[in-house]
Amino acid sequence: MASLNQHRVYIPSNARANHYLLAEITPNDEFYKSFSNINACYQRIARQLFAACDEYELHNVHLLANDKLPVVRFHDESYQLETDKQMLFFYNPRYHEAHKLHYTEDQQSKKIRLLFLATGDDIRAHSAQFHNNVQKVLDLLQQQLFVEQPSFKLRDHQHLTYDLFAKEKGNKESYGYKLRSLYPRYQSRQCEIPSTHAEMTYVTFSVPITRNIKTQFQSEINSQTYQPFYSHFSKLFTQLCEDNKLTHAAMVANGAMPIIRNSQVDRNEGNEELQKISFDIEDSAPQMKVFFEADKLVETLHFVIVAAEHNKHEIGYGRFMNQVEKTIHGLCDELAINKQRQDLSVRFFQHISYPY
Repeated sequence: MASLNQHRVYIPSNARANHYLLAEITPNDEFYKSFSNINACYQRIARQLFAACDEYELHNVHLLANDKLPVVRFHDESYQLETDKQMLFFYNPRYHEAHKLHYTEDQQSKKIRLLFLATGDDIRAHSAQFHNNVQKVLDLLQQQLFVEQPSFKLRDHQHLTYDLFAKEKGNKESYGYKLRSLYPRYQSRQCEIPSTHAEMTYVTFSVPITRNIKTQFQSEINSQTYQPFYSHFSKLFTQLCEDNKLTHAAMVANGAMPIIRNSQVDRNEGNEELQKISFDIEDSAPQMKVFFEADKLVETLHFVIVAAEHNKHEIGYGRFMNQVEKTIHGLCDELAINKQRQDLSVRFFQHISYPY
Protein backbone atom coordinates (compact mmCIF):
# COMPACT_ATOMS: atom_id res chain seq x y z
CA MET A 1 0.00 0.00 0.00
CA ALA A 2 2.86 2.39 0.87
CA SER A 3 4.39 1.80 -2.56
CA LEU A 4 1.08 2.54 -4.29
CA ASN A 5 0.62 5.76 -2.29
CA GLN A 6 4.00 7.01 -3.55
CA HIS A 7 2.50 6.98 -7.04
CA ARG A 8 -0.63 8.91 -6.12
CA VAL A 9 -0.71 12.69 -5.78
CA TYR A 10 -3.52 14.42 -3.91
CA ILE A 11 -4.80 17.43 -5.81
CA PRO A 12 -7.51 19.81 -4.52
CA SER A 13 -11.01 18.79 -5.61
CA ASN A 14 -11.56 22.26 -7.12
CA ALA A 15 -8.74 21.73 -9.66
CA ARG A 16 -9.62 22.85 -13.17
CA ALA A 17 -9.16 20.59 -16.19
CA ASN A 18 -8.42 21.78 -19.73
CA HIS A 19 -8.23 19.67 -22.86
CA TYR A 20 -7.74 20.77 -26.44
CA LEU A 21 -6.40 19.42 -29.72
CA LEU A 22 -4.48 21.50 -32.23
CA ALA A 23 -4.24 20.26 -35.83
CA GLU A 24 -1.77 22.12 -38.05
CA ILE A 25 -1.34 21.83 -41.80
CA THR A 26 0.85 23.68 -44.32
CA PRO A 27 -1.03 23.39 -47.63
CA ASN A 28 0.94 23.58 -50.87
CA ASP A 29 0.55 26.33 -53.49
CA GLU A 30 -1.77 24.20 -55.62
CA PHE A 31 -4.29 24.12 -52.80
CA TYR A 32 -4.47 27.92 -52.57
CA LYS A 33 -4.63 28.30 -56.36
CA SER A 34 -7.83 26.25 -56.43
CA PHE A 35 -9.71 29.17 -54.81
CA SER A 36 -10.62 32.52 -56.29
CA ASN A 37 -8.86 34.33 -53.41
CA ILE A 38 -7.43 33.66 -49.97
CA ASN A 39 -10.52 34.92 -48.12
CA ALA A 40 -12.74 32.49 -50.07
CA CYS A 41 -10.28 29.72 -49.18
CA TYR A 42 -10.56 30.35 -45.43
CA GLN A 43 -14.34 30.64 -45.59
CA ARG A 44 -14.63 27.34 -47.47
CA ILE A 45 -12.43 25.55 -44.92
CA ALA A 46 -14.52 27.05 -42.10
CA ARG A 47 -17.81 25.89 -43.64
CA GLN A 48 -16.65 22.32 -44.08
CA LEU A 49 -14.86 22.23 -40.73
CA PHE A 50 -17.85 23.45 -38.74
CA ALA A 51 -20.29 21.18 -40.62
CA ALA A 52 -18.13 18.17 -39.74
CA CYS A 53 -17.85 19.36 -36.13
CA ASP A 54 -21.65 19.53 -35.86
CA GLU A 55 -21.81 15.93 -37.08
CA TYR A 56 -19.38 14.73 -34.41
CA GLU A 57 -20.64 16.98 -31.58
CA LEU A 58 -17.58 19.19 -31.28
CA HIS A 59 -19.07 22.41 -29.97
CA ASN A 60 -16.11 24.77 -29.43
CA VAL A 61 -13.84 24.90 -32.49
CA HIS A 62 -11.73 27.70 -34.00
CA LEU A 63 -10.01 28.02 -37.36
CA LEU A 64 -6.83 30.11 -37.10
CA ALA A 65 -5.24 31.48 -40.26
CA ASN A 66 -3.16 34.26 -38.67
CA ASP A 67 0.13 32.48 -37.83
CA LYS A 68 -0.39 33.05 -34.10
CA LEU A 69 0.21 30.47 -31.40
CA PRO A 70 -3.02 29.52 -29.59
CA VAL A 71 -2.86 29.50 -25.78
CA VAL A 72 -5.82 28.03 -23.87
CA ARG A 73 -6.80 28.85 -20.29
CA PHE A 74 -9.81 28.33 -18.04
CA HIS A 75 -12.06 31.31 -17.32
CA ASP A 76 -15.65 31.78 -16.21
CA GLU A 77 -16.14 34.19 -19.11
CA SER A 78 -15.34 33.49 -22.75
CA TYR A 79 -12.68 35.67 -24.39
CA GLN A 80 -10.48 35.48 -27.48
CA LEU A 81 -7.65 38.00 -27.32
CA GLU A 82 -4.82 38.62 -29.78
CA THR A 83 -1.24 39.81 -29.31
CA ASP A 84 1.44 40.06 -31.99
CA LYS A 85 2.47 36.44 -31.48
CA GLN A 86 -0.38 34.72 -29.61
CA MET A 87 -4.09 33.99 -29.78
CA LEU A 88 -5.42 33.64 -26.22
CA PHE A 89 -8.55 31.58 -25.59
CA PHE A 90 -10.27 31.81 -22.21
CA TYR A 91 -13.29 29.59 -21.65
CA ASN A 92 -15.21 27.34 -19.26
CA PRO A 93 -15.71 23.84 -20.76
CA ARG A 94 -19.05 23.47 -18.97
CA TYR A 95 -20.72 26.48 -20.58
CA HIS A 96 -18.97 27.97 -23.58
CA GLU A 97 -19.44 27.01 -27.22
CA ALA A 98 -18.23 28.64 -30.44
CA HIS A 99 -17.42 27.97 -34.10
CA LYS A 100 -15.24 30.88 -35.23
CA LEU A 101 -12.86 31.80 -38.01
CA HIS A 102 -9.86 34.01 -37.16
CA TYR A 103 -7.83 35.38 -40.08
CA THR A 104 -6.24 38.50 -41.53
CA GLU A 105 -8.12 39.55 -44.64
CA ASP A 106 -6.29 39.12 -47.97
CA GLN A 107 -3.23 37.65 -46.24
CA GLN A 108 -2.03 34.07 -46.75
CA SER A 109 -1.10 32.32 -43.53
CA LYS A 110 1.93 30.00 -43.46
CA LYS A 111 -0.07 27.40 -41.51
CA ILE A 112 -3.73 26.55 -41.10
CA ARG A 113 -4.50 25.71 -37.48
CA LEU A 114 -7.67 23.96 -36.27
CA LEU A 115 -8.26 24.33 -32.53
CA PHE A 116 -10.70 21.91 -30.88
CA LEU A 117 -11.66 22.79 -27.29
CA ALA A 118 -13.21 20.08 -25.11
CA THR A 119 -16.64 20.80 -23.64
CA GLY A 120 -18.74 19.13 -20.95
CA ASP A 121 -18.61 18.36 -17.25
CA ASP A 122 -15.89 15.70 -16.88
CA ILE A 123 -13.58 16.32 -19.80
CA ARG A 124 -10.68 14.25 -18.42
CA ALA A 125 -12.86 11.11 -18.26
CA HIS A 126 -14.09 11.68 -21.83
CA SER A 127 -10.74 12.69 -23.32
CA ALA A 128 -10.30 9.57 -25.48
CA GLN A 129 -13.73 9.98 -27.10
CA PHE A 130 -13.01 13.66 -27.75
CA HIS A 131 -9.71 12.71 -29.43
CA ASN A 132 -11.54 10.07 -31.50
CA ASN A 133 -14.10 12.62 -32.71
CA VAL A 134 -11.38 15.05 -33.76
CA GLN A 135 -9.70 12.28 -35.78
CA LYS A 136 -13.01 11.65 -37.57
CA VAL A 137 -13.33 15.34 -38.47
CA LEU A 138 -9.79 15.38 -39.85
CA ASP A 139 -10.57 12.24 -41.90
CA LEU A 140 -13.51 14.04 -43.50
CA LEU A 141 -11.46 17.14 -44.28
CA GLN A 142 -8.68 15.07 -45.83
CA GLN A 143 -11.18 13.20 -48.02
CA GLN A 144 -13.25 16.22 -49.06
CA LEU A 145 -10.95 19.24 -48.98
CA PHE A 146 -7.26 18.63 -48.22
CA VAL A 147 -6.81 16.03 -50.97
CA GLU A 148 -3.17 15.17 -51.76
CA GLN A 149 -1.98 17.66 -49.16
CA PRO A 150 0.65 17.18 -46.42
CA SER A 151 -0.41 15.41 -43.23
CA PHE A 152 -1.81 17.29 -40.28
CA LYS A 153 0.41 17.57 -37.22
CA LEU A 154 -1.97 16.70 -34.40
CA ARG A 155 -1.17 17.82 -30.86
CA ASP A 156 -3.25 16.72 -27.87
CA HIS A 157 -2.90 18.99 -24.82
CA GLN A 158 -4.32 18.23 -21.38
CA HIS A 159 -3.66 20.07 -18.16
CA LEU A 160 -4.82 20.22 -14.56
CA THR A 161 -4.53 23.56 -12.77
CA TYR A 162 -4.78 24.01 -9.01
CA ASP A 163 -3.73 26.31 -6.18
CA LEU A 164 -0.83 24.83 -4.21
CA PHE A 165 -2.11 26.69 -1.14
CA ALA A 166 -5.73 25.48 -1.37
CA LYS A 167 -5.57 23.84 2.09
CA GLU A 168 -4.35 27.04 3.72
CA LYS A 169 -7.45 28.74 2.32
CA GLY A 170 -9.77 26.12 3.84
CA ASN A 171 -10.24 23.88 0.77
CA LYS A 172 -9.48 20.58 2.50
CA GLU A 173 -11.04 18.21 -0.05
CA SER A 174 -8.65 16.49 -2.43
CA TYR A 175 -8.67 13.66 -4.95
CA GLY A 176 -5.90 11.08 -5.44
CA TYR A 177 -4.58 11.00 -9.02
CA LYS A 178 -2.20 8.43 -10.53
CA LEU A 179 -1.85 10.65 -13.63
CA ARG A 180 -1.39 7.88 -16.18
CA SER A 181 0.50 8.55 -19.39
CA LEU A 182 -1.76 9.52 -22.31
CA TYR A 183 -0.75 6.70 -24.67
CA PRO A 184 -1.80 3.71 -22.48
CA ARG A 185 -4.82 5.66 -21.23
CA TYR A 186 -6.04 6.15 -24.80
CA GLN A 187 -5.18 2.60 -25.85
CA SER A 188 -7.35 1.19 -23.06
CA ARG A 189 -10.25 3.29 -24.36
CA GLN A 190 -9.96 2.21 -28.02
CA CYS A 191 -8.45 5.48 -29.20
CA GLU A 192 -5.82 4.70 -31.83
CA ILE A 193 -2.53 6.61 -31.52
CA PRO A 194 0.45 5.68 -33.74
CA SER A 195 3.31 3.97 -31.90
CA THR A 196 5.63 6.59 -33.44
CA HIS A 197 4.43 9.57 -31.42
CA ALA A 198 6.04 12.18 -29.18
CA GLU A 199 5.01 12.79 -25.57
CA MET A 200 5.88 15.57 -23.14
CA THR A 201 4.83 15.80 -19.50
CA TYR A 202 5.76 18.80 -17.41
CA VAL A 203 4.69 21.26 -14.72
CA THR A 204 4.73 25.04 -14.71
CA PHE A 205 4.28 27.49 -11.87
CA SER A 206 4.86 31.23 -11.51
CA VAL A 207 5.93 33.47 -8.64
CA PRO A 208 4.82 37.13 -8.89
CA ILE A 209 7.44 39.65 -7.74
CA THR A 210 5.22 41.20 -5.08
CA ARG A 211 5.97 44.17 -2.86
CA ASN A 212 6.82 41.75 -0.02
CA ILE A 213 9.36 39.88 -2.14
CA LYS A 214 10.93 43.16 -3.30
CA THR A 215 11.30 44.16 0.35
CA GLN A 216 12.73 40.74 1.27
CA PHE A 217 15.37 40.97 -1.49
CA GLN A 218 15.95 44.72 -1.28
CA SER A 219 19.77 44.50 -1.29
CA GLU A 220 19.87 42.22 -4.36
CA ILE A 221 17.36 44.38 -6.26
CA ASN A 222 19.14 47.63 -5.37
CA SER A 223 22.52 46.44 -6.69
CA GLN A 224 23.89 47.71 -10.01
CA THR A 225 22.13 44.92 -11.92
CA TYR A 226 19.37 42.42 -11.13
CA GLN A 227 21.72 39.49 -11.65
CA PRO A 228 22.17 38.78 -7.90
CA PHE A 229 18.37 38.62 -7.54
CA TYR A 230 17.91 36.21 -10.43
CA SER A 231 20.99 34.18 -9.46
CA HIS A 232 19.59 33.62 -5.97
CA PHE A 233 16.39 32.12 -7.40
CA SER A 234 18.12 30.05 -10.08
CA LYS A 235 20.60 28.55 -7.58
CA LEU A 236 17.86 27.80 -5.05
CA PHE A 237 15.61 26.27 -7.69
CA THR A 238 18.45 24.16 -9.13
CA GLN A 239 19.40 22.86 -5.68
CA LEU A 240 15.80 21.98 -4.81
CA CYS A 241 15.37 20.12 -8.09
CA GLU A 242 18.59 18.20 -7.41
CA ASP A 243 17.44 17.35 -3.86
CA ASN A 244 14.17 15.97 -5.24
CA LYS A 245 15.79 14.04 -8.14
CA LEU A 246 14.36 16.30 -10.85
CA THR A 247 16.84 16.75 -13.69
CA HIS A 248 15.05 18.75 -16.41
CA ALA A 249 13.91 22.26 -15.48
CA ALA A 250 14.02 25.93 -16.40
CA MET A 251 13.56 29.40 -14.93
CA VAL A 252 12.32 32.13 -17.27
CA ALA A 253 12.69 35.72 -16.06
CA ASN A 254 12.95 37.72 -19.27
CA GLY A 255 9.31 38.79 -19.57
CA ALA A 256 8.40 35.98 -22.00
CA MET A 257 6.06 33.03 -21.46
CA PRO A 258 7.73 29.59 -21.55
CA ILE A 259 6.68 27.18 -24.33
CA ILE A 260 7.99 23.64 -23.84
CA ARG A 261 9.10 21.44 -26.71
CA ASN A 262 10.97 18.18 -27.34
CA SER A 263 14.53 18.91 -28.48
CA GLN A 264 14.26 16.18 -31.12
CA VAL A 265 11.67 18.40 -32.83
CA ASP A 266 12.40 22.00 -31.78
CA ARG A 267 15.35 24.06 -30.55
CA ASN A 268 15.48 26.87 -28.00
CA GLU A 269 14.41 30.22 -29.41
CA GLY A 270 12.53 33.26 -28.20
CA ASN A 271 10.91 36.58 -28.95
CA GLU A 272 9.45 39.38 -26.86
CA GLU A 273 6.40 37.25 -25.90
CA LEU A 274 7.44 33.60 -26.02
CA GLN A 275 10.46 31.64 -24.82
CA LYS A 276 10.59 28.24 -26.50
CA ILE A 277 12.58 25.77 -24.37
CA SER A 278 13.58 22.37 -25.71
CA PHE A 279 14.45 19.33 -23.60
CA ASP A 280 15.80 15.90 -24.50
CA ILE A 281 13.63 13.80 -22.20
CA GLU A 282 15.42 10.55 -23.13
CA ASP A 283 18.74 11.87 -21.83
CA SER A 284 19.03 11.41 -18.05
CA ALA A 285 21.84 14.00 -17.71
CA PRO A 286 20.70 17.22 -15.93
CA GLN A 287 19.27 19.92 -18.21
CA MET A 288 18.81 23.10 -16.16
CA LYS A 289 18.12 26.25 -18.18
CA VAL A 290 17.90 29.86 -17.04
CA PHE A 291 16.74 32.87 -19.06
CA PHE A 292 16.91 36.40 -17.66
CA GLU A 293 18.04 39.92 -18.55
CA ALA A 294 20.25 41.46 -15.88
CA ASP A 295 19.07 45.01 -16.60
CA LYS A 296 15.34 44.23 -16.43
CA LEU A 297 13.18 43.45 -13.39
CA VAL A 298 10.23 41.33 -14.48
CA GLU A 299 6.83 41.16 -12.81
CA THR A 300 6.78 37.34 -12.66
CA LEU A 301 9.26 34.46 -12.41
CA HIS A 302 8.19 31.43 -14.46
CA PHE A 303 9.40 27.94 -13.57
CA VAL A 304 9.18 24.69 -15.54
CA ILE A 305 9.88 21.12 -14.40
CA VAL A 306 9.86 18.44 -17.10
CA ALA A 307 9.41 14.71 -16.61
CA ALA A 308 12.34 12.88 -18.20
CA GLU A 309 12.12 9.26 -19.29
CA HIS A 310 13.38 8.08 -15.87
CA ASN A 311 10.47 9.94 -14.19
CA LYS A 312 7.95 7.92 -16.20
CA HIS A 313 6.29 5.02 -14.37
CA GLU A 314 3.82 2.52 -15.75
CA ILE A 315 1.37 3.39 -12.97
CA GLY A 316 1.52 7.12 -13.80
CA TYR A 317 3.18 10.44 -12.95
CA GLY A 318 1.90 10.68 -9.36
CA ARG A 319 5.36 10.15 -7.86
CA PHE A 320 6.86 12.78 -10.19
CA MET A 321 4.19 15.26 -9.09
CA ASN A 322 4.93 14.62 -5.39
CA GLN A 323 8.60 15.40 -6.10
CA VAL A 324 7.54 18.55 -7.94
CA GLU A 325 5.32 19.71 -5.08
CA LYS A 326 8.17 19.25 -2.58
CA THR A 327 10.35 21.41 -4.83
CA ILE A 328 7.74 24.18 -5.10
CA HIS A 329 7.03 24.14 -1.35
CA GLY A 330 10.78 24.36 -0.69
CA LEU A 331 11.04 27.43 -2.92
CA CYS A 332 7.98 29.11 -1.41
CA ASP A 333 9.15 28.46 2.16
CA GLU A 334 12.06 30.82 1.43
CA LEU A 335 9.76 33.62 0.28
CA ALA A 336 7.49 36.18 1.91
CA ILE A 337 4.23 34.69 0.61
CA ASN A 338 0.89 34.91 2.40
CA LYS A 339 -0.55 31.46 1.67
CA GLN A 340 -4.00 32.37 3.01
CA ARG A 341 -4.35 35.24 0.53
CA GLN A 342 -2.04 34.55 -2.41
CA ASP A 343 -2.64 31.84 -5.02
CA LEU A 344 0.18 29.81 -6.52
CA SER A 345 -1.19 28.10 -9.60
CA VAL A 346 0.41 24.78 -10.49
CA ARG A 347 -0.28 23.42 -14.00
CA PHE A 348 0.34 19.76 -14.81
CA PHE A 349 0.62 19.35 -18.61
CA GLN A 350 0.41 16.19 -20.70
CA HIS A 351 1.03 16.45 -24.47
CA ILE A 352 1.06 13.84 -27.20
CA SER A 353 1.66 14.60 -30.89
CA TYR A 354 1.97 12.75 -34.18
CA PRO A 355 1.44 13.23 -37.94
CA TYR A 356 -2.13 12.47 -39.04
